[in-house]
This record gives sequence, C-alpha cells and structure tokens, in this order.
Amino acid sequence: QVQLVQSGGGLVQSGGSLRVSCTAFGSDVGSLDMDWYREVPGTFREFLARIRSDGTTNYADSVKGRFTISRDNAKNTMYLQMDSLRPEDTGFYYCRTVLEHVSYWGQGTQVTVSS
Repeated sequence: QVQLVQSGGGLVQSGGSLRVSCTAFGSDVGSLDMDWYREVPGTFREFLARIRSDGTTNYADSVKGRFTISRDNAKNTMYLQMDSLRPEDTGFYYCRTVLEHVSYWGQGTQVTVSS
C-alpha cells in the first residue's frame, strides 16, 4: 500500500511557472512508475507525464517541451515542473501510481493560470 500526498500549485499568470510535488509514504518512488494527470471539471482526467522506475519519461503532446517530470529519491518525492503555462493548463493535478494492480492517487492540487 502507498499513500500519495501532494503539495504546490496555485495561481500564476500566463507564461509563468509552477511546481507540484507528490510525496509517497509506504513505498519508494524510485521503485515505482508514477504519473501526473490533469482534470478540468466536467471533462476526463488527462494523462500528462510518466516517470518509470528506470528513470525514463514520456509526456503528452499537450505539455511536451513545457513540463518536466522528475523525482528525488532522497525525499521520496516526485515533481512536475510546469513552465510557459497557459490558461488551458488550468485544472486539478493528480499524481498516480499502480502498486500490485491497485491504483493510488494523490488528493489533487489546483493550478490556475490567468490570461
């Protein structure tokens, strides 16, 4: 079992940067494949980025080149650095991992980008 606790996010102007964090309790982030998703109320939860246990990453086209997923094993925390933010990046951001076929989600963090 793993618990994911998020922090960060907030309000920023278009073109600005924010970082969201996801700290794992009960498992090591370095041993997990972990994802970031975004949800806009009334729409589906959209995949944004993944970092695998081997350190490889991949991104959705909508954020490629602007967002960077990373982790700090010493802090047992995964990050999503978001640069060149746009109003359409506004939403709730969730981290996720799957452990023994069970999905675990963070509590969500709101990001608002003003135009």
